Amino acid sequence: MERAMTVWRERVQRGFEGMLALLMAVLVLDVLWQVISRYGLGRPSAWTDELATLLTIWVAAVGASVGFARGAHLGVDVLVARMPERARLWVDGLVHLLVAVFALGVLGWGGWALVSLTLLTDQVSPALGVKMGHVYLALPLSGLAIAGFALEGGWTRWRRTRRGAGAGEAAR
Repeated sequence: MERAMTVWRERVQRGFEGMLALLMAVLVLDVLWQVISRYGLGRPSAWTDELATLLTIWVAAVGASVGFARGAHLGVDVLVARMPERARLWVDGLVHLLVAVFALGVLGWGGWALVSLTLLTDQVSPALGVKMGHVYLALPLSGLAIAGFALEGGWTRWRRTRRGAGAGEAAR
């Protein structure tokens, strides 16, 4: 089971990294066109500012998922670093579980409620006419991914604790 979870994690992480790279490329091109049209041509484009805002929402949500998967988020481990190795694994597993609960509750459930409400009320962006529910879909999507990454990480830590592995093995 651990191998299947690792394969799932790697595939989803690669998919999110590819999506993030594509979103960033489109965002850079959009902002570049915004600058060229405003300062080079003297006729600012009406839609580029809104597209940059919508893309930033997706970049932030997908980027948070990728950052968590890579273990790149900020963490304060002063107390945990002083614990015995076995206790570190337990605390790390507990933190992963709490992150999963938060991601499912706030990003997953709350994000889905926001998506449903904005689709139900048929809210659209003014310049592009994009349904805002599609824009906010980034929240539950990233919430599910973060929860999956957290559960996989917590499971891995728990298995290593059961086997008596040291904290050095638990680091990712």
